[in-house]
Amino acid sequence: MRTRIRSIAAAALALVALAPQAAHAQQPQWTLLIKNGTVVDGTGAARFAADVAVQGDRIVAVSRTPLDAARAARVIDATGLIVAPGFIDLHAHLEPLLQLPDAKSAVTQGVTLSLGGPDGGGPFPLAAYLDSAQRAGLGMNVAYLVGHNTVRRRVMGTENRAPTAEELARMIALVRQGMGEGAFGISTGLRYVPGYYSTTPEVVALSRAAADSGGIYTSHLREEGLGLIEGVAEAITIARDARIPVVLTHHKAVGQPMWGKSVVTLAMVDSARAQGLDVMMDQYPYTASQTSLAVLIPPWALAGGTRALRERLNDPVLRDSIEKGIVQLLETDRGGGDTRRVQFGQVSWDRSLEGRTLHDWAERRGVGSSMLAAARLVLEGELNGGASMVYHIIDEGDVRRIMQHPQTMIASDGRLTRPGDGVPHPRSYGTFPRVLGEYVRVQRVLTLEQAVHKMTGMPAQRLGLQGQRGCLAQGCYADLAIFDANTVNSPATFTQPHQYATGIPYVIVNGTPVIDGGQMTAARPGRAIKKAR
Repeated sequence: MRTRIRSIAAAALALVALAPQAAHAQQPQWTLLIKNGTVVDGTGAARFAADVAVQGDRIVAVSRTPLDAARAARVIDATGLIVAPGFIDLHAHLEPLLQLPDAKSAVTQGVTLSLGGPDGGGPFPLAAYLDSAQRAGLGMNVAYLVGHNTVRRRVMGTENRAPTAEELARMIALVRQGMGEGAFGISTGLRYVPGYYSTTPEVVALSRAAADSGGIYTSHLREEGLGLIEGVAEAITIARDARIPVVLTHHKAVGQPMWGKSVVTLAMVDSARAQGLDVMMDQYPYTASQTSLAVLIPPWALAGGTRALRERLNDPVLRDSIEKGIVQLLETDRGGGDTRRVQFGQVSWDRSLEGRTLHDWAERRGVGSSMLAAARLVLEGELNGGASMVYHIIDEGDVRRIMQHPQTMIASDGRLTRPGDGVPHPRSYGTFPRVLGEYVRVQRVLTLEQAVHKMTGMPAQRLGLQGQRGCLAQGCYADLAIFDANTVNSPATFTQPHQYATGIPYVIVNGTPVIDGGQMTAARPGRAIKKAR
């Protein structure tokens, strides 16, 4: 009897001991499992069928053998869909980030990481800004560059001169500060004030400061129209003299006299790389650019700001010279030789102009169709406070040629926006899906694998994030874009840009769905990423 009691007690104790193990075995092993999808992993390699398991913010398995759905807390059935790394936007205007922290116009494109501070702009000091961004709750990851124009303006205002030795030292110190606070490099906007007033040696000195911390250099070239070749040559010189990796950002050939010249600029990139220089490009897939109205005014006339411009316009000789300069830019550069190509995007002082053209404004005002009359309207608009403009001045042949180059990445140059905010460039809503729909599926300029590589693996490598972001393999962060290669597209147009991308039902940031079944969630798992020094 005692033996039997001891046996029962032992069995009971054994069951008690096994209970926690059984409970543990029933707990999900993965927070998310993506089943039955076709993986395009961002390396450029051929697609393959696989299941992808995520635990927390990391990918823990990519299996060509089916994984057990019972081991996951959440399963997404990706049958018929492409599973790719989340897209990395190397040129994003994130100025409204603290007002639009969900970044919906970007996230709905499949973007999971955007690089802000392009064209010489961006916030400063960077550390405090990144802290504010993180506290805001982000729909995607963000990273930043130090802007040359931002630094120069803090030290020299908008003066049209070279810096003194002391001023240059202060600018170098600010670049180093930005790099120490987590910037990934330096950007320039050499077509904009005050960057236009800098010399190449000044830019080299500041770029060296960024290079010392492992940074990159991205450049809005000094000219993209008639001076395009010289602008590319200057960027290559900076790559050589500053010993820094370079991105020719939103690379294009502006204005009809330069159409086709991408043949030359791409050959220059190839030549530079053959010499051991690390030169790459990024590009958006449209035949129009967007920038300020001020780009139609000769930069020398803008030195010192609006008050100084007004004073110059009061001098008949200077006014004549300024107006002639605008006419030349309208005829050969951003104006494209036709004021119908110059479209208003955002106009704070006259919202009725948004979506209309400079030609429309001239007709409304009854001033005639001459370039001189248009030039005077440009000055009036700038003195009123300026405007954001869309310029239809790029050739489709150049777009395709640049896109196919092996050193070209995809980037939007888009600004975070939301419905009702003016009439922006459709790139703000549609860059990445447009490449996948129009240039992969329809025109077949790229294969799907090439396009995804240009959106993920290549920009990740450029930022020094290879093996972390822009990849789809065990150990990578779980930033993922899941889309239908047969339907992905952007309905956004130049006249009706406020339309979100289609064919991207899931976007996952740091392991958490932000777009789920085609709908934006309340999750804000994005991070303000700092470059490791």
